[in-house]
Amino acid sequence: MALSNDLLSILVCPACKGDLAYDASANTLTCNACRLKYKVVDDIPVMLVDEAEKF
Repeated sequence: MALSNDLLSILVCPACKGDLAYDASANTLTCNACRLKYKVVDDIPVMLVDEAEKF
């Protein structure tokens, strides 16, 4: 199950409050401004900066 559009419309990057891009195939939310990827585990976004992956 993918994240709902309602949830995606309100989620922002916790570091910079910027927009996030959702990649359903990789289960990640990406902030291009901060260059961070947040994992989505069991349809729950893990929005912790300390656990984000830098790219």
